[in-house]
Amino acid sequence: MKKIALFTLLVLTVGCLSATAQKTKKTKMKKVLFVVTSHSELGNTGEKTGFWTEEFAAPYYELLDKGVQIDIATPKGGQPPIDPKSEDPSAATEDTKRFDADTELLTKLKNTHKLSDVKESDYDAVFYPGGHGPLWDLATDANSSALIESFYTNNKPVAFVCHSPAVLKNVKVNGEFLVKGKKVTGFSNTEEEAVGLTKVVPFLLEDALQANGAIYSKVADWNPYAVEDGLLITGQNPASSKLVAEKLLAQLNSKK
Repeated sequence: MKKIALFTLLVLTVGCLSATAQKTKKTKMKKVLFVVTSHSELGNTGEKTGFWTEEFAAPYYELLDKGVQIDIATPKGGQPPIDPKSEDPSAATEDTKRFDADTELLTKLKNTHKLSDVKESDYDAVFYPGGHGPLWDLATDANSSALIESFYTNNKPVAFVCHSPAVLKNVKVNGEFLVKGKKVTGFSNTEEEAVGLTKVVPFLLEDALQANGAIYSKVADWNPYAVEDGLLITGQNPASSKLVAEKLLAQLNSKK
């Protein structure tokens, strides 16, 4: 009887441990890499640029509040520049206010990883916030292009908003531009004209995407709009950043 009782106890213990392991596996936290510009000069204007606060903050908190772990990387490492216009009170949202008061995140931003040191295998997805900065550095950054290709070919979501689809400019998969034949959006020519920078930026994003074979679409200026084509998620403008994050989160939750 004692042997039977011990055997029963052993079976129950193994069963519990197995169930616990399965539960842990199912509830394993997803991990997303945010890649942010290191570029601070707005062409030859003498003005500053960088990443757009809202396009970072809204997706960051949308993911963080749902239990997603987030690391941040930049081409140069360390503190990325913030576009001063995005810090203007007129551009403030609840997310940017939270960002401004988030000492833990602000410290994290001061110590971003260097892009060349991060590995796709450590993450479940990658997200690029916008701002004009990426047009100058990430659009031609070989490490960034290779990283996006690695995420995509390993069946992991790649997400971009506003100007950050510019970083897809040189990304190829199997010898073809990643965006070729894909439905995408991004900061439109009319929006660039509205902010008076069509002659300042190194290229117009809408034109560049179409030149690489993308099926580009947009809605009226400054309205929320996000497009999902398989693993590729893009948003048109700052108002679209949370939509992109929601689509990214849905993809993360759908993966076992």
